Amino acid sequence: MSTETDGTDSGESNADDTGGHCSTPDSDGEVAEELGIISFERKLETAAEIKAELDDAYERVDIIEYHGDVFEQQWGEYDCFIGLMASGIAMRKTAPLLDDKWDDPAIVVIDEALTWAIPITGGHHGANQVAHDLSQLGAVPAMTTASEAAGKQGVESKAKALDTHVVNGDSTVATNLAVLNDELGPVARLDGPAALLVGDDVTVLKRNGEAGVVLGTGTVSGVKKEQVLDAWTGALEALGRSVSDVEFVATATRKEGEEGLYEAAQEIGVGVVLFEKETLLDFEGPSPSRSKELIGWPGIAEASAIAGGREHDLVRKKERFDDAVTVAVGR
Repeated sequence: MSTETDGTDSGESNADDTGGHCSTPDSDGEVAEELGIISFERKLETAAEIKAELDDAYERVDIIEYHGDVFEQQWGEYDCFIGLMASGIAMRKTAPLLDDKWDDPAIVVIDEALTWAIPITGGHHGANQVAHDLSQLGAVPAMTTASEAAGKQGVESKAKALDTHVVNGDSTVATNLAVLNDELGPVARLDGPAALLVGDDVTVLKRNGEAGVVLGTGTVSGVKKEQVLDAWTGALEALGRSVSDVEFVATATRKEGEEGLYEAAQEIGVGVVLFEKETLLDFEGPSPSRSKELIGWPGIAEASAIAGGREHDLVRKKERFDDAVTVAVGR
């Protein structure tokens, strides 16, 4: 068993600063990138400004001129709507269409002066992230979801940070309340084959897509974000890989709270997985490490890379960078 945690971005993840931000508002949790900007005719110039800002980060950003039935006609066509209008208009026009938070599109409203970006529905399913992205235009993201308002990261954001999706959406009511009350610990990982019986207040996360690589990382205390990023870049380039191939960063529980490591993970939009000592001993790497002799821990970089990989395989042995960061790559 291992424990996992995400990067420390309280403004909705995990956010993924590398593009492809909006989480699809459906129960399978796959990443989606389709935004519809609903705008009155007199505001189309501002809508074009919004589109220009978001175009590179999303797969599809369309501008749709407002009319009385526009939301009804476009419902289901986009993962997130940006309403360039008063919040009351968006609320009245979409309220009869709302059915289930896991299926409904996310909705964000923004005023013509680009002062406020307000998630109305689907905060944890894309709206908070879109509001965050709109802040690049000067708008203040007005987050009202309880966890984000309290400066904490909800379960859906944790899932996105770890490139996973929520299997049982109804459970997040209880687990996000636990987040709010500081009662939810790190995400536990279970390797199969296994059968697991869980209660209604247990959120199950499942990995997305094809397997990528895992960056097993050890650091000196007080390491800087730039040192970590440079080390990861060097290790990945040696394999002909890039940060887009990274599933998550793996390290030891004794590195929990290492700010430079978490800031670097946030920079590339991935989560950080913390492995306990017992788990790392089970997946000890081939390279000798003095830490086992001195403190009983195996080499963190290789052991965590092996433990974190879906195949528990090491594709690049550890290398030390700048006398501050040790990186191994697993799959």
